[in-house]
Amino acid sequence: MKDTLSFLVSSIVDKPESVVIDENLEEGIINFVIHVDKDDIGKVIGKEGKVIRALRNAMKIPAIKQNKRIHITVGEE
Repeated sequence: MKDTLSFLVSSIVDKPESVVIDENLEEGIINFVIHVDKDDIGKVIGKEGKVIRALRNAMKIPAIKQNKRIHITVGEE
């Protein structure tokens, strides 16, 4: 799932080489924290949060297939 999320985020931003995704497991929930260049944060979040919401919805599909719960956030530098 991390590779899929990395591919999606890298496709959105201007500097794909700066995309770093941290993954950790807490209480049965996989937490993904997306770190991008400070100029690309707005592109990942989108107007009124539409892009990050779409990323969360797209990543729900493989998570449900694997019987896992995920949480995706955008980290600050």
